Amino acid sequence: MSSMTILRTAPVALLLTSALIAGSLSAADLPSHPDKLAFAPFTYTPPIAKDYRTVLKSGPVVYIAEDHELPLVTVSITLRNGTYLTPPGKEGLAGLTGYLLSKGGTKSRKAKDLDEDLAFLAANLNSAIGDENGSVTLNLLAKDVDKGLAILRQVLTEPAFEDEKLKLRKDQLLNDMKSRNDDSADIEARERGFLATGETFYTNRYVTRASLEGITRDDLVGFHKKWFDVRNMSLAVAGDFKKAEMLRKLEALFASWPIKGELAPAVPKPTHTMKPGVYVVDKDVNQGRVSIMLPGILRSDPDFIPAQVMNDVLGGGGFTSRITNRVRSDEGLAYSAGSGLSAGIWYPGFLRASFQSKVRTCSYAAQIVLEEMKKMADKDVTDEELDTAKKSFVETLPRRFSTKAQTMNVLLDEEFTGRYKSDPNFYANYKSNVEKVGKSDVKRVAARLLGKSATTILVVGKKDDLLNPDPKHPIKFADLGGGAIVEIPLRDPYTMKPMVKEAPAASPPATK
Repeated sequence: MSSMTILRTAPVALLLTSALIAGSLSAADLPSHPDKLAFAPFTYTPPIAKDYRTVLKSGPVVYIAEDHELPLVTVSITLRNGTYLTPPGKEGLAGLTGYLLSKGGTKSRKAKDLDEDLAFLAANLNSAIGDENGSVTLNLLAKDVDKGLAILRQVLTEPAFEDEKLKLRKDQLLNDMKSRNDDSADIEARERGFLATGETFYTNRYVTRASLEGITRDDLVGFHKKWFDVRNMSLAVAGDFKKAEMLRKLEALFASWPIKGELAPAVPKPTHTMKPGVYVVDKDVNQGRVSIMLPGILRSDPDFIPAQVMNDVLGGGGFTSRITNRVRSDEGLAYSAGSGLSAGIWYPGFLRASFQSKVRTCSYAAQIVLEEMKKMADKDVTDEELDTAKKSFVETLPRRFSTKAQTMNVLLDEEFTGRYKSDPNFYANYKSNVEKVGKSDVKRVAARLLGKSATTILVVGKKDDLLNPDPKHPIKFADLGGGAIVEIPLRDPYTMKPMVKEAPAASPPATK
């Protein structure tokens, strides 16, 4: 027996031995093989949002839960704002505002003093603004909650955005720009975004040297005053407190809010349509990166759960999925290969199969992935595949609610994204909705999402080798993408504009 087999069977043997010692099993009850162990049916009841939901007098919705296991309190605030609210030419403004909110001091506390006060309380205070929302989190000892909330109020209502801290952060971001073309994974991620939603969409408006240098402290102050209206806030609170007492403290936190800003508008939708074809970024690396993309669906789509199950079988389930088994296990072409379905909240997401492989075998691996995608659309999954995928979703559901703080944040996300309003019983019905997915549902949604005649294929690697495949597997990218191959130039790291390739130097004239 191999050492790996021993490691795998040891927990089972330990479990059986413990059961015998405890007297719950007799030797006659033991199965002949661990595969024959029988377990009680899985049961789990997710938390009900309305049991934790309160609307404060000042307006914000709060999800709140007592948790007396540790003497800690966690406060998480979600802000309805994001980079989509950044004015053209000021790319980086939302991110700078979010970062410096908790690190740039307040009107009554210098940044250095704020850091020292938080360190004295052994408290963590962080803030950030992403594409569609911002966040502010505070974690501290329960005995210091009043001091912590007082600091939180200052940070939210009167941030100083100190010039020194602003300059330091801008210098850090400018320095980070230098490495934008160093990692092929970064190149792939950004070009994937450009192909999917277009150059001008808010998720693809990158910070540049010019936009960064043009941002002033007044810009941060203006962004804060405009979007930090209390109507744009909701929160989750969990920890060692009495609920009624904590609600009184939260009412005080938001009372007489001094900022009269604007209600954040809806997140915009892309107008760009992803175009089929093969797109190549020439990068001198040994391992090519490949993304095969197709339009996805909204999270609110009736096919959302069947689509998740389908993707799990296709490539989302790791070693139980088809793409991983064929590309990695059977062919040995890639260490990591799989697929992901990002069902969009604000606009339809995308389905992406991806892998890394030696540059000259990328086209062969891509052909295999496309074959597996077609099989999913043409034929039923097996009983075992369907059962494994469904169990993985059902039996991992409790992980989302492992702690009270995690539970409150999940429910807060449901509130923020609107699913609490549109489908308040989503988690209550989750298990039954997954279990009722059948083979015909998987095949139907696979035909809908994967049954396209053309895909968008993005490849990052050494172009000459990508287009000159290994003779053992002579499939070419031109054969996979309808013949047309579009080269995408690398982008200038400071302007994010495509760089023009330098023409090779002319050879000197031959001498006689």
